Amino acid sequence: MNTIKNIIFDLGGVLLDIDTGKTNAAFEQLGLKDFKNNYTLNKADDLFDNLEMGRITELEFYNGIRTISQLPLHDTDIKDAWNALLLNFRTESLQYLEQLAAKYQLFLLSNTNSIHHSAFMQSFYELSGGKFFDDYFTKAYYSQQIGLRKPNQAIYNFVLQDSGITAAETLFIDDLLKNIEGASSVGLRTHHLLPFERIEGLNL
Repeated sequence: MNTIKNIIFDLGGVLLDIDTGKTNAAFEQLGLKDFKNNYTLNKADDLFDNLEMGRITELEFYNGIRTISQLPLHDTDIKDAWNALLLNFRTESLQYLEQLAAKYQLFLLSNTNSIHHSAFMQSFYELSGGKFFDDYFTKAYYSQQIGLRKPNQAIYNFVLQDSGITAAETLFIDDLLKNIEGASSVGLRTHHLLPFERIEGLNL
């Protein structure tokens, strides 16, 4: 790792535990029996893609869910079901970031959306006693803010150009293989974080 100067981290499945099954179950309880056929981490229909790239508002997303379900669901019920996948921050991993910051520039690159973003930011703020999650990083990049999603090459190139770092000197860590493959295609060094792994167990 002596040639690595920068590390880009994914969020969900790397620094924050998530369980999409909980969101699937929550929406099924609301009456969307086929929700898991429309949304997984590896496949999402246009409604979810558009939300994650900031192309639609939260209200448009809620209306889209009502259209899909043909049910008169309240915004808060949809939001709670959508946020059900967000679990706990990996506190040991976050502590490890503080050590890594002495050796590397740290960045975050996450496919997320304004609804999840607000929820996990508030959760971290409460957990940490008033700290801001983004302070762990030189810069945090969220898909809904920059209008791009992993694994498209454009999002990796955007981060490299915006941050002024080079791919050959940068390690990208993600739990989804398709995102690793996208990062590798633009020359980033990569590590595919497997379910049993934690970043504090890596030799960084």
